[in-house]
Parts: sequence; C-alpha cells; structure tokens
Amino acid sequence: MAEENDNSQEKTEEPTPRRLEKAREDGQTARSKELATMAVLIAGAVGLLVFGAFIGQSLIRVMRDSFVLERRDIFDTTQMSLHLGAAAQEAALALMPLMIVLLIAAIAGSIGIGGLLFSGKAIAPKLNRMDPVKGLGRMFSMRSLIELVKAIAKVGLVLTIAIIILNLRTEDLLSIAEEPLLPAMAHVLWTMGWSFFLLACATIVIAAIDVPFQIYDHQKKLRMTKQEVKDEYKDTEGKPEVKGKIRQLQREMAQRRMMQEVPGADVVITNPTHYAVALKYDQKRMAAPVVVAKGSDETAFKIMEIAREHKVELLRTPPLTRAVYHNTKLGEEIPDGLYMAIAQVLAYVFQLRQYRRGRGDKPGMPDFPIPSDLRRDL
Repeated sequence: MAEENDNSQEKTEEPTPRRLEKAREDGQTARSKELATMAVLIAGAVGLLVFGAFIGQSLIRVMRDSFVLERRDIFDTTQMSLHLGAAAQEAALALMPLMIVLLIAAIAGSIGIGGLLFSGKAIAPKLNRMDPVKGLGRMFSMRSLIELVKAIAKVGLVLTIAIIILNLRTEDLLSIAEEPLLPAMAHVLWTMGWSFFLLACATIVIAAIDVPFQIYDHQKKLRMTKQEVKDEYKDTEGKPEVKGKIRQLQREMAQRRMMQEVPGADVVITNPTHYAVALKYDQKRMAAPVVVAKGSDETAFKIMEIAREHKVELLRTPPLTRAVYHNTKLGEEIPDGLYMAIAQVLAYVFQLRQYRRGRGDKPGMPDFPIPSDLRRDL
C-alpha cells in the first residue's frame, strides 16, 4: 500500500541539484533543435553574403581550368587525375571559410542551452527503444502532436515570409530580364542571398518560442514527488539513525581518548556528585593550565575512578569545579579570571605531596577566589 501511494503522488517538487546533476550524467539536458537550425541557417546566409563572391570566383576558375585542357593531357590518365585533384583542392579551399562558419554555428546552436555535455549513456543502445508498442505510443503522444503543430507553424511562417518577400521584390525581379547577362546574374545572386537571409531570420521567431518551451519541458520531466525528495535527502545526508550511531561512536572515541589523558593530569577537581575536571600544567610547554578531561555524572565518576587508580590527586572544590567546567572547553587553557584559583590549587597539591613525603606541615585548604562573572550555581 505504501508503494502504491508513493507511485500515485504527483510530481510537484522542483528537481534538486543532485537530480539535475544525475540527469546530466545520463545525458539528459534541455536541447532545442530549432535553436541549432536557426544558428546554421543564419550563419549560412551570412556566410554566403560575405564569402559568396570569393566562392563564385573560385568555382569559375575551377570550371574554366577543368574544360580548358591540352590535347596530351586528355590521353594521359595521370594528368587527368592531377587536374581532378587540383580542382577538388581549389573547391575545398573556396568552401572552407563557409564550412568553418557553419561548423561553429552548428556547435554553438547545439550547446546554446544545456551547455557542452559528453555522456556515453546518451548514445548507449537501449532495447526499450526498439519496442514497437512503445514506439507507437511515442508516435501518438502529446509530444508528437506538439512537434506536428510546430512543423506546421514553421512551414506556415516561412511560406508567409517568402510570399511577402516575393511581393516586395516582384518589380525588381522582373527588371532583371532587361539587364545584360553578367549584371543580371550578379543581380539574381544578390537577390537570392538576401532573400535566403530574410527567410533564415524567420527561424528566430520559432527558436524564441521553442527555447523556453524546451527548458520548461526538461524541468517538468525532472520534477520529483515529495517522497523522492525525502528519499534523496536520506541517501545524500544519511539516515537519521545512521547519523546518530556515527555521532555516538565519535563521542565514545573522543571519550576514550580523553580518559587516556587522566593518568597524566596533575589534579582532578570535583563536585563529587555532578562534575569532574582534570587539569595539567607543564611550565615548559604551556602558558596556563589546560583541561585534559572533563565530564558530568557517569563520565565524572569514571574520571575520578581512573584518577584514584593512577594516584592522581582528587580535590573537592564544587564552586571552582563548576566554574572551570562551564567556562572551559576540552583541550583549552583555563580563563584568565581563574588563574589565581587554579594556581592556589596546584600550590596546595604540591604542598600536600610534600607533606606526605614528610617534608613539611599539612597545608590548609585555601579559599579559591572565583570572579562573579565565571561563577555557576548549578
């Protein structure tokens, strides 16, 4: 039942960045055939207007050289091959600028929307495309109907512009009959070139409509259901229970590392029922005492247990312990305001060790000064 409900959900959510990235990896991106067609046609028309005279002169030379042959060349197959190669080379050089322009236009039109994309998945054979039933479904789908309407609209638009151009150029075209041969040919070529350019510009209207539609259609195909968004979030960010387990393991590892520092501490100050803080001070390496371990409740009892096992001095100082615990992070030096109090703690511990060795009197517990802004009642 859950799967049926998930499948019946409407795709109302915009595609996530991960969904868009995966679509690109699969070769799915917005493309407009009309944009590519427009770019090639306009580039071809401009190329003919710019390079037309050069191409015409080159082709005239090719035709002249191909029909003007010496008698010995006609009977020499080697010479005929050389003539053919020279003609092909000159024709290729003449057409090369136009071909380069068309190539650039074709590439630019193809990547105009969607960008440059290389994907082996897009060209990989798919057996489901060979399914005749699905093929018939695609033939009579809404997308095929839209493509049919677009084709009819394109033909109608181009035909309308062609009729307008012919009506505007009728008198000019009729006047060509009264011109000499060479000027008339130049006039005809000029008229055809500009007419082709104007017809090519008609595709701008088609592309301007098709490009936004293709972008919208691509985004619509990639839309997701709310369940798909949730599932993707779980896959990318991790399931809550897994993340919780990872955090628990991280805390346990950090706690084990912290407990390993307790045996090397100089003193452990405690609020026996709630907090314990282990302090260490090395005059050669530290500017001030550092908190090497701290904890509350069960962790505090564990710190005190390890301290007893390794004969680390335990000192009961509830107000000072709370102040250090709440104002200092693990691995940090104690705040400036607690320097005097911790100095007295370390001095007291030193005197206590000396007393136990029989080298002095038993020290009295000092009153540790704690600034009001660092005090914590709980």
